[in-house]
Amino acid sequence: MSKSQSDSTSQRTICGIQTHVDFADTAANLARMLKWLDQSEITDDVDLVVFPECMLSGYCFTSLDEAHPHSQTIPGPATDAISQVCKARSMHVAFGMLERDAQGRIFNSCPLVGPDGVVGNYRKVHLPYLGIDRFVTPSEDGFRAFDADGMQVGIHICYDGSFPESSRCLALEGADLLILPTNWPPGAETFAQYLPNARALENNVYFMSVNRVGTERGFRFIGNSRICDPNGIPIAEASHENESIMKATIDLERARNKRLVRVPKQHVIDRWADRRPETYGRIVQPHQLHRNVD
Repeated sequence: MSKSQSDSTSQRTICGIQTHVDFADTAANLARMLKWLDQSEITDDVDLVVFPECMLSGYCFTSLDEAHPHSQTIPGPATDAISQVCKARSMHVAFGMLERDAQGRIFNSCPLVGPDGVVGNYRKVHLPYLGIDRFVTPSEDGFRAFDADGMQVGIHICYDGSFPESSRCLALEGADLLILPTNWPPGAETFAQYLPNARALENNVYFMSVNRVGTERGFRFIGNSRICDPNGIPIAEASHENESIMKATIDLERARNKRLVRVPKQHVIDRWADRRPETYGRIVQPHQLHRNVD
C-alpha cells in the first residue's frame, strides 16, 4: 500500500525541480535527475516530482538527425531507472524527454513514472517554430489525466500552455493538478508570471510550471517556476535563474469542488455548470496557419 493510499486525507506534497540541463547528454541528465531525487528536500512525504521539458536530452537541436541518437523509447532506459527510485520512495516522477516510437518518429514527450513503471505519457500537441519542436511529430492523442495514487495529474508541455483549450480539456478530464514542464527563454517573462495563475483560476485546479535554467547554444532559460492554488495564488516559487526545488502541499478536494459558494443564495461561482459549449463552435474550427520563419 502506498503512502497516499494509506492516508485518509486528500493532501499531497508536490515538488518542481528547476535545474540546468546538459545538451545532448542523456547519461549526464539522467544522473542529474537521480541526484536531485536524492536531495534531503525530497523527503518520504513527497508524492510527485516534476522536471523541465526535454530534461533528458536538451532542446536546441538543429535537425531531427542530430536529435535522434538522444531519443529513447517509453518505457525505456530512463523511465526504468526513474521507476526504481519511485519504487524505493513510493512516489511519482514526470520529466521531459525525446521519445522514439516503433516507427522511428520522434515526439517531445513527458512520461509520468511510478513505482510500477510508466503510468502514462503525454506527447506535445502544440509545436512552436523553435528548437527541436521544428522537427518532431505533433501528437494527435489529445489531453487526458493520469492517476498517481489517487491524484489526477494533467500533463501538457511549454507552448501548450499558450492555448487555454489545453488546460480546459485536462480539467474536464478530471485533473486535480496541471503540470507544465517548460523551456522558457527570454521573452516569456510575462508568460511565466501570469499564465500559471490564470490557468489555475479559470479551471479551479492546482497548476505547476517547471522551467529550466542555464544556457544552451546561445539560448538562455529564465527559470521563474511556480505552483499556484485553485484561486490562482502562488504558493511556491523558484528563484529567477538559480537551480532550486519548489515544494507545496495541495488539497485535492479543493480542486474537485467546482461550485464555489461565497455568499449562500447570493454569490455562487460554478465554472463547470455555467459553461455554454453550444456557443464555442468557432474555437474548434480549423484555421490555416502561415508561418513566417525568416
